[in-house]
Amino acid sequence: MSNPQELRYSKEHEWLSAATDGVSTVGITEHAANALGDVVYVQLPEVGDTVTAGETCGELESTKSVSDLYSPVTGEVVAANQDVVDDPALVNSAPFEGGWLFKVRTAEEPADLLSAAEYTEFSGS
Repeated sequence: MSNPQELRYSKEHEWLSAATDGVSTVGITEHAANALGDVVYVQLPEVGDTVTAGETCGELESTKSVSDLYSPVTGEVVAANQDVVDDPALVNSAPFEGGWLFKVRTAEEPADLLSAAEYTEFSGS
């Protein structure tokens, strides 16, 4: 399992892309997707919602359990991935590509996010 170097990671197993024009993409890591098992339902924040770093903003349901989705940043949701809502298995099959969850406009990236190497060490993945 390889964690993309260009992303930043939370200890709740979400990833955050670097901001492009103030907008970052959020998803869950491959480690989290594997731990969840087969994802069968995804509830995402809606466009226009404000999310807060470290706070719940949705949930992922798998054949094993239901897990909260945490936002790694504070900001306004500008897009939600309808493909993942329609086909939750994308979270498992492509967590860093088509399985992204939402896009958020942020003022700044929080300082407590981990690099790929730090996340790999933290998660053991």
